[in-house]
Amino acid sequence: MALLAGCRVLSQAFRGHTANLDGVCTLQDVMQRAACSLRRYSSESKAGEELTVRYLDGDDSGIVVFGMNRPKAKNAISKNLVKLMSEAVESVKKNNKVRSVILCSMVPGVFCAGADLKERAKMHQSEVGPFVSKGRALITELGNLPMPTIAAIDGAALGGGLEMTLACDIRIAATSAKMGLVETKLAIIPGAGGTQRLPRTVGVSLAKELIFAARVIDGTEAKALGLVNHAVEQNKSGDAAYLRALELAREFNPQGPIAIRMAKLAINQGIEVDLTTGLAIEEACYAQVIPTKDRLEGLAAFKEKRPPRYKGE
Repeated sequence: MALLAGCRVLSQAFRGHTANLDGVCTLQDVMQRAACSLRRYSSESKAGEELTVRYLDGDDSGIVVFGMNRPKAKNAISKNLVKLMSEAVESVKKNNKVRSVILCSMVPGVFCAGADLKERAKMHQSEVGPFVSKGRALITELGNLPMPTIAAIDGAALGGGLEMTLACDIRIAATSAKMGLVETKLAIIPGAGGTQRLPRTVGVSLAKELIFAARVIDGTEAKALGLVNHAVEQNKSGDAAYLRALELAREFNPQGPIAIRMAKLAINQGIEVDLTTGLAIEEACYAQVIPTKDRLEGLAAFKEKRPPRYKGE
């Protein structure tokens, strides 16, 4: 019965997860890798562009970087930013060559200040609910991406900005970065998943304390509480968290892409059900990798004592 339950849970989730993943990372020299590490996209960005989407190449092929870029508004979440991010998420979701996504800020000292309150103040009361629903849907879709997602928090992530990071698989923060769900200061509650994802990340009691107090913590405390995976000292260019996120994405890149997607699916689906059903979900996900060419390539590479060359097939 548990296996049948697991299969039912996965019947919809498997759609779009089992397609072949084309593309293999090619080896490049060390200098080219270093050049790819630099988070400078000005030559590719148009004036006033609120979101940059960069597909890395060479040895970093398969890594996509979303860069929020609203300097005057501290990357506050506006109608237009929601629209642009929704389009970007939809694009990578359908792209089987994408192996990981990094979400970062192009604005020094800030990740995302939360909702654009100046824009919100101009909305009619009847517009607020639908806008919050669109923001919630965006963050849900970000969380549902089949490949690993990494939030690089190099500056303040408040309200909806922190909620955005909570939808990512992994969070990396500069020790100086400030984070908090501060909505109760405005007599509202987190409306884009914060009341659900924060307890699942740090525990129920601690999440209540942080939300009730609208407390803001730094990267060091966030690491101690389990809110972020890694806390790194900020560098002079202000992108230490991004660089650590890129290192992590590079660790993921050589692994079997279908296997990573199935592992993510098994974890995400399994954690929401009882253990018996979760094990059935794991079994169903494992069944998806058995017939792949990548599995055979992994065995051949092990036997021949060489690095595997996975194609996502």
